Amino acid sequence: MSKPHENLTHMKHSAHNRCFGCGPANAGGLRLEFSLTEDHSVVCQTEVTHDFEGHPGYLHGGIIATLLDEAMSKSVRARGVNAMTRHMEVEYLRPVPSGSALRIEGRVTRNEGRKHWSEARLLNSHGAVLAQSHGLFIEVPVRREEH
Repeated sequence: MSKPHENLTHMKHSAHNRCFGCGPANAGGLRLEFSLTEDHSVVCQTEVTHDFEGHPGYLHGGIIATLLDEAMSKSVRARGVNAMTRHMEVEYLRPVPSGSALRIEGRVTRNEGRKHWSEARLLNSHGAVLAQSHGLFIEVPVRREEH
């Protein structure tokens, strides 16, 4: 499902990351793995299991929103910025089958101080857009765990 001649660089996550979307330390999470493209967009190729269905055979709308939110967030993080979602809008275009190959793409569209706007798309293996979103992310300081 990669695009021909696409040059991707894997984005690493810390081993103790418990993020529901991308954390390798979250056994119940999605464990998404993103790569950086040459134009500083992000891409994730994944298959989300039937465990995350809403209607039988299709992903739950909240999971679809999570996939898009992760892609937008990672596109901001790829620029060295820690940010959290302030606002996002999702457009559900077609049902998303569970257990099928998916491609998630995210990119930053604008920056202004601590504000970062991003957009994302969720595509099937044929390249059809199933859902899309745009959102505003606000830069936050890195929080260190207290021991």
